[in-house]
Amino acid sequence: MTEFLESEPSTAVELFGDRIDVARRFTANLAAQGEERGLIGPLELPRLWSRHILNCAILAPLVRAGRVGDVGSGAGLPGIVLAIARPDAQFVLIEPMERRIAWLSEQVEELALTNVEVVRARAEDARLDAPLDQVTARAVSAFRKLIPLTAPLLRDGGELVLMKGAGAAAEVDTAAKEIRKYRLHDVEVLTLGEGVLDEVTRVIRAGVR
Repeated sequence: MTEFLESEPSTAVELFGDRIDVARRFTANLAAQGEERGLIGPLELPRLWSRHILNCAILAPLVRAGRVGDVGSGAGLPGIVLAIARPDAQFVLIEPMERRIAWLSEQVEELALTNVEVVRARAEDARLDAPLDQVTARAVSAFRKLIPLTAPLLRDGGELVLMKGAGAAAEVDTAAKEIRKYRLHDVEVLTLGEGVLDEVTRVIRAGVR
């Protein structure tokens, strides 16, 4: 199946720098095992780099050098990718499904990612030893549903950095009640990767008081 894998775009080296070899190994592992382990769909190999790996890596400059949670980490998108790109930050990958936890744990060990902790839990049930500085998520749920799952995991002054699709602005509009309830502020939609990636990445960023 890996013969259908998308060739590595030239921008990959720009985004990962001296971590590119680790990113290549993770991408190869995901290409070889992702479909059979239910991590990616059968049509994703021809766009694995552009739609998934680089789509997540473009988020790396927004990551604080603190403790970052990835809710519903799944295949490690964006958690593993960001941990590769940002070895100066600590990542907590929160995932409820056992088979995905197995995959994440294997990748952490194989890639020697000493800045990653894997936690098996639903976000609302996660019991962490300390609040997080940031929380991210990709393709998990609508913004109004994500807020109650993610905001309580943050410390005061923490930040949500949630990856979203083209309807990100509309999701913000429909989440007004949750935004007030969970004391979010400076809610904004960012578009990342214009002129760099084939498909831009949209992010809802918000502070939590």
